[in-house]
Amino acid sequence: MYYSEFGENLKKLRIGQNLTQKDFGAKVGLSKAVVSKYENGLGYPTFETLIHIAKFFSVTTDYLLGVAGEKTINLSGLSDSQIETLQRIITEFKKNNK
Repeated sequence: MYYSEFGENLKKLRIGQNLTQKDFGAKVGLSKAVVSKYENGLGYPTFETLIHIAKFFSVTTDYLLGVAGEKTINLSGLSDSQIETLQRIITEFKKNNK
């Protein structure tokens, strides 16, 4: 398993949304202590909790576990026009990052 990557990725995602361990835990039904254990590789979620965390951050479980190195964006519910606009924005960001 990819447990160490899970803790690192969870922490990056949590900090990226400016959430404390306590705030994040409250949003997904976990205690601050459990979030800390996950981030430090001292405990691991059930499959159900892993899926819940992935949905919260709009990433795949593979990303959380470190199996897939890329994040995904959930585009469900968006129109084709909105998706095309997002694709253009992403393309521009990539050009500017070169």
